[in-house]
Amino acid sequence: MSKTKSVSEITGAMLLHNFYAEDLRGGFLKVLQRSRLPEPLQSLDFCEGFISTSRKNVIRGMHFQTPPCDLDKLVTVVTGAVLDVVLDMRKESPTFRKVFSVKLGADEEFRSLFIPKGCAHGFLALEDNSMMLYQTTCEFHPEHDTGIAYDSIGFDWNIRKEDIIISEKDRNLPPWDPEESPFK
Repeated sequence: MSKTKSVSEITGAMLLHNFYAEDLRGGFLKVLQRSRLPEPLQSLDFCEGFISTSRKNVIRGMHFQTPPCDLDKLVTVVTGAVLDVVLDMRKESPTFRKVFSVKLGADEEFRSLFIPKGCAHGFLALEDNSMMLYQTTCEFHPEHDTGIAYDSIGFDWNIRKEDIIISEKDRNLPPWDPEESPFK
């Protein structure tokens, strides 16, 4: 986590460059070290972590938790590759309605993406067995877990609709209505 790049398209979002070393035994990846995080992130309390594994052409998203259980996320692709997508839903943010995307994966220097509260998050798996590690500042609360339709945010996912693999839950998410954002 020696280098950090602010993601200017979304206020507060950041790309973090993790420590990675490789030798004849294999590789070693460090994805979280509080003292090496950028100053604004050092006071965050990451309290839950989980992993998803996706086949190529899976779209997961666009997900978020509503207040008071909204959360910051730190996501890292451990194997495979994804096109990670973030939408700023914070009405008072200077980047409200902006969409940012970045490729994350092993061939992308194992970068992590920090996603601030008030942003919807999703991704398209670009390879089979794409494994995403999520670390969050709030535990999962099903009653606050929601999302918006991936195809309603004005983003070109660059995939044919008939090739997309998506859960029934995500297929039935409502379209995004900026006026209905729960984030002030």
